[in-house]
Amino acid sequence: MARPRTSSRTVEHPAMAEVSLQQVLDALVDPVRRAVVSQLARAEKDISCGTFDVSVSRSTLTHHFNVLREAGVIRQYYVGTTKMNTLRTDDMEERFPGLLSALVAASAPEAGVSAR
Repeated sequence: MARPRTSSRTVEHPAMAEVSLQQVLDALVDPVRRAVVSQLARAEKDISCGTFDVSVSRSTLTHHFNVLREAGVIRQYYVGTTKMNTLRTDDMEERFPGLLSALVAASAPEAGVSAR
């Protein structure tokens, strides 16, 4: 029997107009999610799910990624079987000016790095 054709994997992202400030703030209140955002902000390229430096299990980290994605903070996409993550910096800046950069700067001491 022939193997069924597979379609490319896609990940749903909310339109920024549908994202509320409350949703973003709720997503960013958790220290693990702030660590994810800080690591993405410091990275020079997009980061795969398995390479974040956090102290939670993979399944818990998946939950955190989903919360950040549903709040419009990150964008996820597949490269082969690897799920990549990037900040929606431009989208966030347009919708909530200054919020993401202020969060990253304020979270720098918590993350153990100097602010940019």
